[in-house]
Amino acid sequence: MKKTPSVKVLLIEDDEDDVLLAREYLSESEYYHFDVEWEPQPEKAKEKMVNGHYQIFLIDYRLGSENGLDLIKFAQDKGVITPCILLTGQGDLKVDLDATRYGAADYLVKTELNASILERSIRYALSQAGVIRELDEKEKKYRSLFERSIDPIFLANNDLKLMDVNDAFLKFFKYTEEEAHSITIREIFEQESDFDYFYKTLKDTEQIRDFEVILIDKNGEKKISMLNCVFIPDQISEFCCYQGIVHDQTLRKKAERDMLVAERLSMTGKIARTIAHEVRNPLTNLTLALEQLKDEMPPNNETVKLYSDIIERNANRIEQLIGEMLNSSKPKELNLQLSHVDEILEETIALAIDRMNLNQIRLERNFAADLPRVLLDKEKIKIAFLNIIVNAVEAMKPGHGVLKIDTQLSPYRITVCITDNGKGIPQDDIEKLFDPFFTDKQGGMGLGLTSTKNILNSHSAEVEVTSKLNEGTTFNISFKLAE
Repeated sequence: MKKTPSVKVLLIEDDEDDVLLAREYLSESEYYHFDVEWEPQPEKAKEKMVNGHYQIFLIDYRLGSENGLDLIKFAQDKGVITPCILLTGQGDLKVDLDATRYGAADYLVKTELNASILERSIRYALSQAGVIRELDEKEKKYRSLFERSIDPIFLANNDLKLMDVNDAFLKFFKYTEEEAHSITIREIFEQESDFDYFYKTLKDTEQIRDFEVILIDKNGEKKISMLNCVFIPDQISEFCCYQGIVHDQTLRKKAERDMLVAERLSMTGKIARTIAHEVRNPLTNLTLALEQLKDEMPPNNETVKLYSDIIERNANRIEQLIGEMLNSSKPKELNLQLSHVDEILEETIALAIDRMNLNQIRLERNFAADLPRVLLDKEKIKIAFLNIIVNAVEAMKPGHGVLKIDTQLSPYRITVCITDNGKGIPQDDIEKLFDPFFTDKQGGMGLGLTSTKNILNSHSAEVEVTSKLNEGTTFNISFKLAE
């Protein structure tokens, strides 16, 4: 019968007689040709186990200062998956159990050994090693995909405690590996209601797809994300039951919002230019005609004076509104200088302090120390801050209002937080807050916050608004630090 290719064997044995006996048994094989290399010294054997290319290790239990279990453990620790067969002079249940625990493929007693038993043990070990090697290659392949994914991936147990996460997850959520393994999925959700929906859907259908949700990192920073999670059946519950993938949508959503705001500002500009063209010409004629009429009318006629003043005042108001519309939508020309945000806030507060005092609003400042300067157009940023502060004052009840103005420093940004305890804004209205002509004030045009947004956009600043009805509103305005 034609023999299979050679099987390279490393025989780790310090008794020369046992080596001769093992060689003889192996030479009797009808199915394999065994290429046997003998190594009596454990230290040299370790080097060969790691660097050699063997298909099987035959290891004697007693090797002087070390035993065969030490070598098997060494191979396991080094990630060597070549099967190990432990040989011993006499049977010992404890050694047998330890050999299994350490990962030995088999445990053979020399006094019971013959060619058939040794060959069968090697055949089974090689077959098992092939399966293990295939699984190891697959594990390395999928581990590589897991680790190298640009999207955060997590594995969680039945209690939704995180069991394994990739590097992208750690970077995205700003956790260390140790910290990530101590939290549950619940802790990365901003809203309890979102987690409840996620958990119920997962339990009912064993999966959740394309769930758009706001997640938070270790520092509480919000991340607009697309979450997919699936139940993995036939897993040991202590290790893993659920696999999830998080796709960051924050930049895409921000780009969409910025594009929408830009389109709305562009629309406002077109409307303003159309009105300016269609209204200003007849308005100018009306004003000129009024001036001419006033010159020809009796000077002491109170009725004439009353109505002519009404016409003039409203014509001027129309002219002013047209100017505000044009100003709110056109790109701002900036005079950028390195400026201290806290100084600009103090100057803005000084402009609004009379209004605060009139409404008996309590002001609370909490400015971070030693803030770096930021490239800003000081006068325009004061207008933006003032619009927000005035809106906050008008939203609070006189005598009960508290206005908080804070500054915070992060590695890349300075954030200004302006918070009131006023009537709040309905969630549906927050998205429209910076839209041209959107207002809930009687007689207001709804262009103040549009102009504010235009100013902040021109500074590449980000603004986020959060609000709860009857509790208050917070504007978070973030400026990039100067490079």
